[in-house]
Amino acid sequence: MDEERTDIAYRIGAYEGRKLQRFLSHRFDLFAELSFPDADQEHLETCIDFFFWAFSFDDLSDEGELQSKPEEHEVGVKLCMSILYDRVPKKTEFPYARMLEDLWRRLHKTATRGACDRCVREDSSGMVRGPASTGPQQEAGSYANNRRVHPMRRATIGCGMVEAMIEYSLDIDLPDYIFEHPIIRAMSDTTNDLMTWPNKEQADGDYQNLVFVVMEEKDLDLQDAIDYVIHMLNDRVADYRALKKSLPSFGPHVDAELARYLRALEHFVQGTVVWYYSPRYFRNIDITDKRDLLIPVFTNSA
Repeated sequence: MDEERTDIAYRIGAYEGRKLQRFLSHRFDLFAELSFPDADQEHLETCIDFFFWAFSFDDLSDEGELQSKPEEHEVGVKLCMSILYDRVPKKTEFPYARMLEDLWRRLHKTATRGACDRCVREDSSGMVRGPASTGPQQEAGSYANNRRVHPMRRATIGCGMVEAMIEYSLDIDLPDYIFEHPIIRAMSDTTNDLMTWPNKEQADGDYQNLVFVVMEEKDLDLQDAIDYVIHMLNDRVADYRALKKSLPSFGPHVDAELARYLRALEHFVQGTVVWYYSPRYFRNIDITDKRDLLIPVFTNSA
């Protein structure tokens, strides 16, 4: 994909100059290509812009100008949420809301009503609200517990919106009751864990990093904690496979669409985990066309 599309300045409204170049160096185009490999060009470009919006808004509160301004951040949250909830949202100069408004308009072109509705459910608001409550400089003790980290991370990744984008990417059409089925909901939690557990900046004092949590909770050294987390991830993969095998039949048409959706969901999970080894989280790492990587562990820069 071409990172320098003529409309890029509008899509990234909050960035310019070196900040824009640094943001683009995180390779969100590659993230989309890895995560939506079967999408056509029009849908793929919308998925890239979804990442532009989601990560730029996340950066705004994690490390940007609103990091220490919770009241202003809440105003921004309300503006973005109004785009999703209001039938005729108010015009605004807030660049992140403008980005979301454009994204929302394009999503409506081909996405089903169900997919659009899933974008605005309460759990989906985590993608907008989550950064305000999960900044990188939280105290260690507040996160050093597995039971607290898992539901918190599920709530803040905006899984509902991500899953709606997966539906949109291939114009998948599934009835709402499928997403309410207990097995599908359990599979959603499983894939959510597989995406969130490996994620979090390693050298920025971010105590939500699961390896750190395991080191504290289990009194392990770094390598043993990494091995422990890998074991946890392997268990969740086994959980997903067992849940998938236990799915009942919903009829020929629904089964075919569900198979497309689950295949796309699995692609997204794999693409996400691969992209984590990128310049956004690891300095000067090139993941293109690589089967093996040597990942340096940096000292805390906070």
